Formats: sequence, structure tokens, C-alpha cells
Amino acid sequence: MIATPVGAQVQAIPAQPTNEREALRGVSVILFNEGDTPVPAQGPRQIEVTADDGTRLVLERLPTAEFTLRPGGFAKVRYVPVAYAARPAAPAKPGKRSAPSTVGRAYMGDPPPPPTAAAEAETLASRGSSSRFLERFSPHEPTYSAFGLRDAGAKLQVSLAFQPVGGESAISHLRFAYTQTMFWRLDLPSGPIAHTTYSPELFADVPIDPTATLGLGWRHDSNGEGPATSIDSNRIFGRFTKTFDLGGSWRAEVTPQAWFYVGRQGGAPDLDRYWGNASLGLTLIKPDSLKLNLIARGNPETGRGAAELFVSYPFAAIDRDIGFYLFGQAFTGHGEALDDYRRRDTHARIGIALTR
Repeated sequence: MIATPVGAQVQAIPAQPTNEREALRGVSVILFNEGDTPVPAQGPRQIEVTADDGTRLVLERLPTAEFTLRPGGFAKVRYVPVAYAARPAAPAKPGKRSAPSTVGRAYMGDPPPPPTAAAEAETLASRGSSSRFLERFSPHEPTYSAFGLRDAGAKLQVSLAFQPVGGESAISHLRFAYTQTMFWRLDLPSGPIAHTTYSPELFADVPIDPTATLGLGWRHDSNGEGPATSIDSNRIFGRFTKTFDLGGSWRAEVTPQAWFYVGRQGGAPDLDRYWGNASLGLTLIKPDSLKLNLIARGNPETGRGAAELFVSYPFAAIDRDIGFYLFGQAFTGHGEALDDYRRRDTHARIGIALTR
């Protein structure tokens, strides 16, 4: 599990996950500076690790803030699986010796060989078999169900991003995302779904360095209704996220975003007066622990806008078999629901989230 290439100063020591499913949560890797001079704490871009069940995985480093390892110092970073290096091998026949293992190899100099493409995964269920390329999907906005008192009702959201083309080419930065947000009026006798917003998105995420990513794209928001009551918004946006290491495994993220509207807005020609043309996101997070995310948007000319706060904590920190987050959500301002964008509300809700 421990390997240092010739001439490398940083030793990468990965933890050994139980299986691929556990590795998807992130694998901790300790970086240790064995040299006599300070070095950047980047670590190898990719490493291989063998899970307890024999699956060899190619792990890739998650973006982290830039910092330096002093001589004899160490730091913990996180990696996630990007491909299989090998499936579990069949048991060796008696009397034959296995080939030498390359597990734990850390790439600090030459780039690693291209990882083997992951095989299509199949699942057999009561409805029959299904197949998927799960490694192409990733979380986008939080997926959650949160519940409040009185007219706050419940707010339900599902959001995923999909990478249609893999590899290292320019087109591999392209992403398609879909978000659907529903407002469930539990305070009314019939409990109707009062508002639904459908939001497909096409964009490119371009890494600038390990701590910064630039995004450019188009987003459509719609209430899904007919011509008489339709509200449709089309925006071209640019956004940028920069991370900062705060020490003690804590980091901060700053995400400014700006956009302009294109085409007609359906029944909402003044939507920009309430939604504005820019937003700022501020995040404070400790992996496997607390995350706080505040997003504020607005229009300085009209003085209208909104702010939304998300607070989450993983149940896995208490019991690793529970794959949910305890989730809190609060909103104040205009436009929480697209088809009621002129309404000013203040709501607080609590529930669970699948992603955060």
C-alpha cells in the first residue's frame, strides 16, 4: 500500500477501502514529505489501490487548496474512483505463485497510463435487468426532501449531472444537468404539489488548477405549463469556484456567478427585476462532517433578490451504513418558486438529503 517513485519526495499512503461502493464516498490518502525541503502538497494525480474484496481501482485526487508540506510533515487528501485497474482475480491454483502486485503505486513524475475503461454495470431486479454507466453521473445541486411548518410545506429537489463523453479531450468537459424542484403544500387539506420548476442545463466545467474551476453554459427554467400560464427563462451564465484551505481539514469555497437572459420569458417579462443577474455562493465544509452553503442573488437596481442557506451533516459519521445527510434549508426573499416569483417569503425546513 505504500510506494514512493524514484526521485519523489512525497510518499502517498492510501487507506484501503472495503469495496468499490465504499470507495465512492472518497478514499483518504496521507501525503508524507520524506525530503529535506518544503514541497507542494499536491500528491499524485492518480493512484491505484486494491479494495478488501480484490477490486483494483484507479483513484483520482479531488481539488484541494494549495499548501506546502514541511520536511517530515504530512497532510490528508481525498481521492475518488475514476476507473477499474482490474476486477477481482480468480483464486490461484495450488502450487502456482501470483505475479508481483503493483497496488499502491503513486505517480509523481511521468503521467500514469490511461485507465482501463470501466465496464457497463448490470443489475438484476424484480422488473428485469438494467444497465448503467454510473461513473458518468455526478451530483449537481443538492438532492433533498425538507419539511417546514404552516405554509412552508415541503420542498423536494432532485438534481444530477451527466458527462456524455469521457477521456481527456476538450469535449470531455461538457456536462448535461437536470434539476427539478417541487413545493408540496402539506398545510392544505388535499396536500397538492403547488409549484414545480424544471431546469435542464448544458455547460462546460474547465479546471483552471487543483483549486479552481470555470463553468460556462446555458440554463432553462420552466414551470411546465401551457401557453397561457407558461413561465420560461433562458439564461447564458458564467461561474467560477475557488477553494481555500483553512486548516484542520476545513476548507472554504467562493462561487461568483453572472448571467444574462435570452429570448422571451413567457409570462414573466420582469423576472430579472426579482431574480437579478448575479449571485454569490459561500461554502464552509469539513469532509465527513458539517457543511454550510449560502447563496445570495439579486438585482441592485430594484433592491430585490433572495438568499438560501443549506446546512448538512452526514449520518455516516454516526453510522457508516446510513447513506443520508441530516439536512436543513432556509430561504428568504423573492422567487423561491418560479411561477410565484413576485412573492416574498421566508421559510425554514428540515429533512434528509442524498447529496449536498
